[in-house]
Amino acid sequence: MAALNYYDVILKPVLTEKSMSDMADKKYTFFVHPEANKLQIKDAVEKMFEGTKVKKVNTLNQSGKLKRRGRTEGFTAKKKKAIVQLTEDSKDIELYAGL
Repeated sequence: MAALNYYDVILKPVLTEKSMSDMADKKYTFFVHPEANKLQIKDAVEKMFEGTKVKKVNTLNQSGKLKRRGRTEGFTAKKKKAIVQLTEDSKDIELYAGL
C-alpha cells in the first residue's frame, strides 16, 4: 500500500437527508479512500478544514451491488464511508454552510 497523503483520504462529502440532519450534532459524513484508517481520516479532516477538532471517527464499508446487463453480471465499486464527530468547541465545516 502506498502512503496516502491527507488530501487523498477524503474523496467527497455524502449529501443525504440523514447526513444533513446529523450536522446539528456536529457529525459530518464523507466518502473516503478504501484503505484509509481512522487516524488518517482524523488527520485529514483537521488539516483540510481549519479550526476543526475531531472527537470521534466511525467507518463503514459498503460492498458493491450486483448489477446485470443481459446475461453478464458484475459488481459496482465498493465504497468506504466515515462519520466524523467534532468536539463542542470546534469550528463547523464551511463546506456545508450554504446547505
